[in-house]
Amino acid sequence: MSGPRQDPDLVRPYVRTGGRSRPSTDVRLESLVFAATGTLPGLNPDARRVLGLFAASHGGGLAVAEIASALSLPPSTTRILVADLIEHGLMTLAQGRDDDRPVTSLIERVLHGLRALA
Repeated sequence: MSGPRQDPDLVRPYVRTGGRSRPSTDVRLESLVFAATGTLPGLNPDARRVLGLFAASHGGGLAVAEIASALSLPPSTTRILVADLIEHGLMTLAQGRDDDRPVTSLIERVLHGLRALA
């Protein structure tokens, strides 16, 4: 008989997050995050897997949804893992400015145009 399986998919999401169901920082699936340089000793395997994704991106950012997809993790679990890395200073969250949003009248015109196409 073989030894215990070391498959990361066998770890339940609540074990990965320490029983937490919500991230401590407002991290959404569409949030863009960047990995900071350096590592902390004693990072858990999930944190190392998340940070490992950024080695291939050459300093570029990834959306939290992309991280969840690449690691085959539930989105809620990924949000908590990313929030933990942000708190440890290993990731940064891209902050949008309010003036980056389009004006409401433009959004309404686009909506009316889309409805006219249907």
